[in-house]
Amino acid sequence: MNRYKTFNRMKTMIIFMAVLFMMFFLAGRLVYLMIFCSEYYGNKAEDLHERERDIKAARGKIIDAKGVALAVNKTVCTISVIHNQIEDPEAVISALTKELELSEEKVRARVEKISSIERIKSNVDKATGERIRAYGLSGIKVDEDYKRYYPYDTLASKVLGFTGGDNQGIVGLEVKYDEYLQGTNGKILTLTDARGVEIENAGESRLDPVDGNDLHVSLDYNIQMYAEQAAKKALEQKQADSVSIIVINPSNGELMAMVNVPEFNLNDPFTLNYELSRAVPEEEKQNLLNGMWRNQCINDTYEPGSTFKIITTTAALEEGVVSLSDQFFCPGYIMVEDRRIHCHKRTGHGAEDFTHGIMNSCNPVFIDVGLRVGPERFYDYFKSLGLLKKTGIDLPGEAATIMHSKENIGLVELATMSFGQSFQITPIQLVTTVSSIINGGTRITPHFGVSVKNGEGKLVKEFKYETTEGIVSKETSDTVRHLLEQVVSEGGGKNAKIAGYEIGGKTATSQTLPRSANKYISSFLGFAPVENPQVLALVIINNPQGIYYGGTIAAPVAREIFENILPYLEIPFDENSKEES
Repeated sequence: MNRYKTFNRMKTMIIFMAVLFMMFFLAGRLVYLMIFCSEYYGNKAEDLHERERDIKAARGKIIDAKGVALAVNKTVCTISVIHNQIEDPEAVISALTKELELSEEKVRARVEKISSIERIKSNVDKATGERIRAYGLSGIKVDEDYKRYYPYDTLASKVLGFTGGDNQGIVGLEVKYDEYLQGTNGKILTLTDARGVEIENAGESRLDPVDGNDLHVSLDYNIQMYAEQAAKKALEQKQADSVSIIVINPSNGELMAMVNVPEFNLNDPFTLNYELSRAVPEEEKQNLLNGMWRNQCINDTYEPGSTFKIITTTAALEEGVVSLSDQFFCPGYIMVEDRRIHCHKRTGHGAEDFTHGIMNSCNPVFIDVGLRVGPERFYDYFKSLGLLKKTGIDLPGEAATIMHSKENIGLVELATMSFGQSFQITPIQLVTTVSSIINGGTRITPHFGVSVKNGEGKLVKEFKYETTEGIVSKETSDTVRHLLEQVVSEGGGKNAKIAGYEIGGKTATSQTLPRSANKYISSFLGFAPVENPQVLALVIINNPQGIYYGGTIAAPVAREIFENILPYLEIPFDENSKEES
């Protein structure tokens, strides 16, 4: 009996101690939560009664060399609904369906969805937003926002690029310089009660957005317009697949224009710039859009043809294996090992010196000169002139040179390389390399970005670009310029000649692969003035119909461009020149 009583007392004591322990534990936990975690749980409770909406920052402008805004912002609205504040759901659904031109089913699903805030549509024009606000319906929020807007629609579309629905850059300069342009979004915080309804007179806290900085570029609206007009005319007249034009300052690498026609509408970038003959699945349409956005000047490679003879000439002069008075004979072809390689003039040029060889763009002359340089040294010049690496242009997606490996360059490969075939480079690579040869021998980096400034015009960043001096001697640079001036004044490039200006240049006609397709690329590269080049232009006409020789159809396009931009750039005109062009 006593043992039983003792057991019950011990049991009661254990229960009491357990209860006491639990009470102390709970009291301690309560003290911990109230004192040490009060800030954390206070913030959690506050979060439950706060509703957050973003305020988009204005994206920085893209401004050309003369202060013309090429990319700006347009005020638009974002339309949202707050479920717990809606008093008349049917009226809200009806109004939004009508004004936003959405299906009733889609609007109803979002209006009836139980959430703190539900976005119905963004990028709504301001007039529509004002009409929705005028309904005075509870639960509808109309927040002003920004949408990217391009005042000139298609101008330099493949250079500028565009932004997505979140105002973030997708292609072109918009994505390359996105970190400077995008800014930082702000926020609006409003207090709600337990039901999620905004508390009247509670006010709202606001974190203002920080607008993006402005990007100042070397592209010149007027020069771009001149080049685009000439390109469109050539596209239509020659019924070509496309026309590309690059205009650059060869002394510092600043790009003044870059054209790829047909261009596309930057304000409607997801609509193809041509009609489809059939409906296509989404994946195929996306591939077509990617092709439309493609910048052929930097994303595509091609065989440059005879414009590359400028590089062969440079290598031969630097090596000392040719002089301007060296004599050659062209019977219309040349034998290299067991291969007969023709000149573009099948009947041949006969006897000619090197100067006339380049004026006539004679393939046998350049094959002979290339063989004098030799495979190893020719490859070394590819490297030293910068042709084996990308130019570093400030646009995304630059393609690299497609070139034989050094050990695989035999005499036949060297022969075809010497007049610009059997390898591929980008147009921007050709422009950069020739610029570096004619400017005295300094390898430049082609670029658009000049500086970044804030909205008040204060300098935030000035861009610097890599240069490499002495890639060729000044003597070689001078000689090449004057040889190319003779090509325009007396040789195959005479259709680019303009009385009163000294212009140097080189024509080219190359065939695309496969050769059996009989498709050609006609091009002309020219610069002015010869003594101190301030502008260089490359014109490429892809798959022209009918006559396809570069000197016949590409050189006149360059002439039209020069006739406009040389006076615009205030390049001196020789008043004493009476020669008719």
